[in-house]
Amino acid sequence: MDPARQETGATTGTQDKDYNLIWFVEQCLSNVLRLENYIADATRTGDAELADFFRRAQGESRKGAEQGKELLRKRLSG
Repeated sequence: MDPARQETGATTGTQDKDYNLIWFVEQCLSNVLRLENYIADATRTGDAELADFFRRAQGESRKGAEQGKELLRKRLSG
């Protein structure tokens, strides 16, 4: 996609940087949900190492979502 022709907020009403932050939070939360299934799959097959790996990844996704939400709160209230 040509960067000069990308949507910059004129069509959506949301600037790229704000959209990007909203997208990031959504993706982090989506990962948290998806990883819940991966944890269950690993647990069901008795693979504790893999389940723990996915739990750590899930924690990092949660952390990213919380940090993104906090940044959104600051930007929306200011």
